[in-house]
Amino acid sequence: MLIRKLDSIFDLDEEDRQALLDLPVTLRDVAAGQDIVTEGDEPSQCCIVLEGLTNWYKMIPDGRRQIVAFHLPGDIPDLQSLYLGVLDCSLAANTPCRLATVRHEDLKAICRARPRIAAALWRSSLIDGAIFREWILGMGRRSARENAAHLLCEMLVRLDAAGLAVDHQFALPLTQIEMADALGLTPVSVNRALQDLRAERLVAISRRSVRILDWAGLKRVCHFDPAYLHCRSALANAD
Repeated sequence: MLIRKLDSIFDLDEEDRQALLDLPVTLRDVAAGQDIVTEGDEPSQCCIVLEGLTNWYKMIPDGRRQIVAFHLPGDIPDLQSLYLGVLDCSLAANTPCRLATVRHEDLKAICRARPRIAAALWRSSLIDGAIFREWILGMGRRSARENAAHLLCEMLVRLDAAGLAVDHQFALPLTQIEMADALGLTPVSVNRALQDLRAERLVAISRRSVRILDWAGLKRVCHFDPAYLHCRSALANAD
């Protein structure tokens, strides 16, 4: 999954791919709702998401939560821990997850030995920053309907690039509370926004699955431009 992710944003050669396959990893299963790392931790390893969905979040003292990123299979959510000694937010599993953990020293060694892998990881980190900026724009300037539509568009393109979306349909195992915490809205506002998108026959949403019925129409709702994702996806320019 990591190789597929990096291939979607960078040109790796066969030696790069083999070096990634040779990385020593330890598998770890994490239950839904469990923290993977916590704010204030000083980790000595990074994790690659193999299965499931994870999120970065921050809490304020009264218990309110802001989700600041979602990470999918193929992502290394805590890549910044390679050079930032102390984590400033917490990483949790939205769903049951399977992770591959890699020691910092092994990641640093492969980056020294394979400069193209280092460049691919750097590009991945920069794209995470671009996604974060787009989320800030959404919370500050988009309506609830626009922001919900934008998140669905983003997840479709990212999951398509990871090979996890088929015919504009994908699994999205998020509760409305989790969506609200990501979009800076209340669950009631999220529910109304999704109901509006359904009523306009733009999307069909079941408990854990989303199907985009009108891709061009959904993009128009939120002025979605996938350029900030910098990935190779057939949906990036498709109507």
